[in-house]
Amino acid sequence: MTSTNDIRRTFIEFFEGNGHLPVASAPLVPHNDPTLMFVNAGMVPFKNVFTGLETPPAPRAVSAQKCVRAGGKHNDLDNVGYTARHHTFFEMLGNFSFGDYFKEQAIEHAWNLLTREFGLDPDRLLATVYHTDDEAYSLWKRIAGLPDDRIIRIATKDNFWAMGDDGPCGPCSEVFWDHGDHIAGGPPGTPEEDGDRFVEIWNLVFMQNEQRAGEIVGDLPNQNIDTGMGLERIAAVMQGVHNNYDTDTFKTLIAAAEAQLHESANDDTLASHRVIADHLRATGFLIADGVLPSNEGRGYVLRRIMRRAMRHAHLLGAKTPLMHRLVPTLVGEMGQAYPELNRGQALIEETLEREETRFRETLEKGLRLLDDATGTLSEGDRLDGEVAFKLYDTYGFPYDLTEDALRAQGISVDREGFDAAMQQQREAARAAWKGSGEAADSEVWFTIAEREGATEFIGYSATHGEGRVVAIVKDGEEVARAEPGDEVTILTNQTPFYGESGGQSGDSGTISTHEGLRIAVRDTGKPLGRLHAHHARVEAGSVEVGDEVKLSIDAERRDRIRANHSATHLVHTALRNRLGGHVTQKGSLVAEDRLRFDFSQPTPLTDEDIVAIEDEVNAEIRANQQVSTRLMTPDDAVAAGALALFGEKYGDEVRVLSMGRAADEGRTYSVELCGGTHVDATGDIQLFRIVSESAVSSGVRRIEALTGDAARQWLVEREEMLKSAAAVLRTTPDEVASRVEALLDERKRLEKDLAAAKKQLALGGGGAAPEAGSETIGDVAFSGQIVDGLDPKELRPLLDEAKQRLGSGVAAICATNEGKAAFAVAVTEDLTSRFSAVDLVRAGVAELGGKGGGGRPDMAQGGGPDATRAEAALDAVRNMLRETIGA
Repeated sequence: MTSTNDIRRTFIEFFEGNGHLPVASAPLVPHNDPTLMFVNAGMVPFKNVFTGLETPPAPRAVSAQKCVRAGGKHNDLDNVGYTARHHTFFEMLGNFSFGDYFKEQAIEHAWNLLTREFGLDPDRLLATVYHTDDEAYSLWKRIAGLPDDRIIRIATKDNFWAMGDDGPCGPCSEVFWDHGDHIAGGPPGTPEEDGDRFVEIWNLVFMQNEQRAGEIVGDLPNQNIDTGMGLERIAAVMQGVHNNYDTDTFKTLIAAAEAQLHESANDDTLASHRVIADHLRATGFLIADGVLPSNEGRGYVLRRIMRRAMRHAHLLGAKTPLMHRLVPTLVGEMGQAYPELNRGQALIEETLEREETRFRETLEKGLRLLDDATGTLSEGDRLDGEVAFKLYDTYGFPYDLTEDALRAQGISVDREGFDAAMQQQREAARAAWKGSGEAADSEVWFTIAEREGATEFIGYSATHGEGRVVAIVKDGEEVARAEPGDEVTILTNQTPFYGESGGQSGDSGTISTHEGLRIAVRDTGKPLGRLHAHHARVEAGSVEVGDEVKLSIDAERRDRIRANHSATHLVHTALRNRLGGHVTQKGSLVAEDRLRFDFSQPTPLTDEDIVAIEDEVNAEIRANQQVSTRLMTPDDAVAAGALALFGEKYGDEVRVLSMGRAADEGRTYSVELCGGTHVDATGDIQLFRIVSESAVSSGVRRIEALTGDAARQWLVEREEMLKSAAAVLRTTPDEVASRVEALLDERKRLEKDLAAAKKQLALGGGGAAPEAGSETIGDVAFSGQIVDGLDPKELRPLLDEAKQRLGSGVAAICATNEGKAAFAVAVTEDLTSRFSAVDLVRAGVAELGGKGGGGRPDMAQGGGPDATRAEAALDAVRNMLRETIGA
């Protein structure tokens, strides 16, 4: 028996020996065709080559391409496990000619491979050709020696291939294998063709025409060859079996499941075993190619596949999660041909175990509800659509899982009722959104979201991609077209542009086509939390709903944003390590030029705190550890030690980001829930620098920081400032601190000397008479002075000296400084029974525009904002003295 791996290798080596370049399989997620959910044919990676948009890798190529058909118009999910040849995952072997050889050599290669290399019996092979393709008919007759009755002309689209309504097309020729007359069915083109006797194993497409709007308009400048051979089908033929699930790969996977379940497959359980084997391959390869289970888009299709397999594991009696235990067998069978399985094995096993553990918690509840709802139903009846919707909405049962569960009983599902319940839920969500006070223009986003579903975000792993325009919004209304100069918001079915959320700024970049369209995207929003809205200006060309466009983000700007966002996670942990577990995030801003991080903390950070936090973050950056992301439920994530971020609204699934080195107890440095984009390794952040720390509100502090080149440039600017300061001080940068310290000491000495001089001046000068500045009011001596530039702290010492000078009397001094005034009054001890310094100072302060003033009966002080009233303040004291004395 020839193994599946041998067949794949022989095919590649045969065409490589005939001048073809071996091309590795492209990932299952197509980046060059926005109309496809998954790569579903071997030619998909070469689509742009066939349309002339890309240069071919070589004139001839050969590949074994991974394919998935489980969503959209190419959906074989319902039939998988119940037929001989339906699969969600399959491999397509193909040889390609890009303007090199054409029909004759393609047919010659095909015949030689099948009959010589694979050793198939020529008498059991037959070919079909398009009914007008006389050239292909003659070539099969001459090269293969096929008789007329085994070259069948087909007049339908089965033998005419087209990439779409517009683009390359041409006749094709299918090769069939006759399994023998013991199996029912007739040759293609006959009324019995739907039987299983004759099985198509290879399709040779002769791209020779070009069509517009479904009509052939001429010949292509280059004639191309695109062939596709299903590996599973040719393996069945070469291994002498009729059912693909009886080939070696599937038998090995089914045997692994039997061993885990301790029960052999039989007629009653074989379909379930086949579902598990097929879906294991699909889920394993999808996860390896970066698709993770979710409630939207590709992730939702993956989840449907996974849950369908898990339900069949449940039917087989599995008491604990089964799927992840089969992954080593899958890797052993296919890992040599597809190394991504080896690299992704741990992630595949973890994802499958987590998903199955979670699903099993609700599976039994859902099945009990289904049993209760169908207890009175019999074969031919229909399950109420509202029950099917409750299973979907409450228990996570996809609609097709419910259909599959009831298949064996012959019970169908009311699809119309299911859709009606779904629509009712959407209308309730819309009403709730309106009632929450959100912006009125959200109405247009609800309409788009209900019609198109959530935007598929491909930007975690890509900076560019292709998308189909699903909506154009201008001035709050949907339009069908936008022209140059229009300010619009454009939505596509998928995008690499991150929509602003979680504190991270939205992406900017361009939307374009090869026909000259250029749209500048200045920002990306995320209305309703599930649409990615490109806020843009049309610069050249026009764009219409339905156009396929190229989307390219500003990758350098994204890199700066990613570095800043990742740094917020590291600084969060560093703050908690330094200050304590009370620190939690209270908000953030992640822009291209800076980051801002708000956190709970009752007191300011010290300089030592800031240095320690910077050192810790930069140590993690220098360690350059890989950053990993997992999808988990919020509860599971928090239970695993992840920190939930402030202000985030979490759904059923969250992305859990792990960064940095493992601590002594084995826990990764930073583990948080976050849906943003991040660096691949901590070293990509390059450098971290805190530039400010301040208060936001009571108990909340704020750090502003820079990373990467912005941090380096900040340090360069500070160094230049230091050099400039050194030049002014006529010293070196190293000596600036000591030089400034010396200047400050000199300033203190001069200020002391100046204060002494002002004090001496206030006392009347070095040679002035002790009674200088005094006068007599009635029988009381009074000294009143105005001193400009005097430190208010010098008022009391001066008044003490004035009292000593007077012996008996009242002294008042007004010190003016920068428009304001300090005012003080002193009364000698013998006069405090007649006059209060407090009353006198308040009279003067009132003239200065101030209020109050206080002290003791012998000494009081106050102040006011109007220094121009200094003399009036002294007069107020004089007048109060006169009134009291009666003079």
